[in-house]
Amino acid sequence: MIIVMEKNAGPELIEQVEIKLKERHFQVHLSHGVERTIIGAVGNRTQEDLDLFETLCGVERVVPIVQPFKLASREFKQETVIKVKGCQLGGGSLTVIAGPCAVEGEEKYLQVAHTVKAAGAAMLRGGAFKPRTSPYSFQGMEVAGLKILAEAGRQTGLPVVTEVMDPRHIETIAEYVDILQVGARNMQNFFLLRELGKVGKPVMLKRGPSATIEEWIMAAEYIISSGNPQVIMCERGIRSFESYTRNTLDLSAVPIIKHLTHLPVVVDPSHGTGKWRLVEPMALAAVGAGCDGLMIEVHQNPSEAWSDGPQSLTPDRFKGLMTKLRQMTAALSIELEGGDREDG
Repeated sequence: MIIVMEKNAGPELIEQVEIKLKERHFQVHLSHGVERTIIGAVGNRTQEDLDLFETLCGVERVVPIVQPFKLASREFKQETVIKVKGCQLGGGSLTVIAGPCAVEGEEKYLQVAHTVKAAGAAMLRGGAFKPRTSPYSFQGMEVAGLKILAEAGRQTGLPVVTEVMDPRHIETIAEYVDILQVGARNMQNFFLLRELGKVGKPVMLKRGPSATIEEWIMAAEYIISSGNPQVIMCERGIRSFESYTRNTLDLSAVPIIKHLTHLPVVVDPSHGTGKWRLVEPMALAAVGAGCDGLMIEVHQNPSEAWSDGPQSLTPDRFKGLMTKLRQMTAALSIELEGGDREDG
């Protein structure tokens, strides 16, 4: 349930409600707004609980949440904005995250990092630990790759996103990057999600290939309920009967997540389609659907990429996409993060 405090409710009244909730074995989560505080109470509530808390001093109203997800719900909070190094995800702007699928070496990665920044990207992406279908495929440069990502972030000044696959790697990865990504294969790795709830950095949660909307949000609930409210949802396509594309990009998920939760939504048209020709039109469509960000794979020479070359844009194609995104966001009155940089 959600307990909405009155505008003039001071810290002592809020504390009294917290104490009473804990006495009744509720997990308590506070959300301090500009005008009032909202208290999320997670536990087995009864009608008696609803009646009791409505009588407490400083309580304006008590709202039962019927959805299985509580802390991710829009009833608990209107909007979450993730801010990292002067850049943000959410809040009505559009953020473009770009880079190669995998870090393949320092010189190559730094080159593409500076290239995508010059074109207008606001964040960098790159895999240091790579989950691959085949155990014989390139698995990533691991810690050496993390050091390259950190150097790219230092040189460009852009936040860096990379994937974490194992709870044992969280502490190490968090030392080098700004946002930790949970890949689609690990969306329901609940032990990993709980541990990510203990870190003080944002987590990007990719939708599993066979996950329903509710299952995806419940995965986010694991992270939030474990103590980390900084969750970014990422739609990257789901498995369907269609075999022409790598996945079926579900753009309806964007307005649905916006309606049901307060979390920012990023769309990954690279993994969502698996074909570079489809990345630009689906990226533009995602903006039209209301996404907060795009994750685009860019490689100097996709035909020689160590992973996911067919879905990667060349730097020139990425530059062309950024030009169209500037035009589209201007027409829609959306601020483009990092959009004040000139192409070049």
